Amino acid sequence: MSGARFEGSYLGDRSRLAADTRLECKICWWVYDPAQGDDTWQIPPGTPFAALPPHWRCPQCDGDAEQFMVVT
Repeated sequence: MSGARFEGSYLGDRSRLAADTRLECKICWWVYDPAQGDDTWQIPPGTPFAALPPHWRCPQCDGDAEQFMVVT
């Protein structure tokens, strides 16, 4: 694989994301909304995707954070 990223990707560079950016898992379609946080991982509301811990994974399918696409 060439390492090319999929359309809608933040290219693994979390600094490119605004604090209120919503992202969707490309595997199961679960949406991370910073306004809601993530109860499963005990991430409080108001936490931007860029501030999620490096070990964070999709709470629904266990997909890696880099598998998320920006919701427009």
